[in-house]
Amino acid sequence: MVELKDDERLDYLIADESMQIIQSPSVFSFSIDAVLLADFSRIPLKRGKILDLCTGNGVVPLLLSKRSQAHITGVELQSRLYDMAKRSVAFNHREDQINLIHGDLKDMPARFGNNKFDAVTVNPPYFKTDNEAHHNKNDYLTIARHEVYCTLDEVISSCSNLVKSGGKVTMVHRPNRLVEILTLCKRYKLEPKRMRLVYPKEGKEANILLIEAVRDGSPDLKILSPLYAFDQQGNYSNELRGIIYGN
Repeated sequence: MVELKDDERLDYLIADESMQIIQSPSVFSFSIDAVLLADFSRIPLKRGKILDLCTGNGVVPLLLSKRSQAHITGVELQSRLYDMAKRSVAFNHREDQINLIHGDLKDMPARFGNNKFDAVTVNPPYFKTDNEAHHNKNDYLTIARHEVYCTLDEVISSCSNLVKSGGKVTMVHRPNRLVEILTLCKRYKLEPKRMRLVYPKEGKEANILLIEAVRDGSPDLKILSPLYAFDQQGNYSNELRGIIYGN
């Protein structure tokens, strides 16, 4: 049995009743953003090394482990979230495939060296620290959602250093940072290759951005069809239902 602390609970990992994950309403619970990131990412399926930055409670490594045999490393700065992720990985008996590091993503190039990973995924903080209106009174959530310990520039720079030439970096973010993301990718030799916008429903503005870039790639950006999360009745769209529950 897994040891739960304070207000933690065990939830099924999406619709897969064979895997569970530790969550906490006051510390961290994963959102649909992480599920979309894992689904959108193109990763090695058998051999290779995958790195997940800003791993939170380990949701993306656990989701990726369902469809890849490659070794996965997750990096999380916050000690409580790192502990939750580590216990979730152990509970699901994924210790041989998933390794977790308690550390700062900015330190990972010095720790691993450059050009070490075939694929890098990241769900970074979305909001600049000068946007006080978005700040949360909960320190765990503030650090997860705001650029308190890392800027977008530092995230993309680290990803570029860590991924191999020809390797893929996949990020989930907010559409209002798109121009900045594209500019920084170009600066750090990450060529944007695929982009998809996610909309709450038809007629609404996009609120999630999925983007993939290739280290040292040639220019060739494909804008994929939009993904609508809900229909007009507020139910999951057929596509999102397929992502969550399996096709």
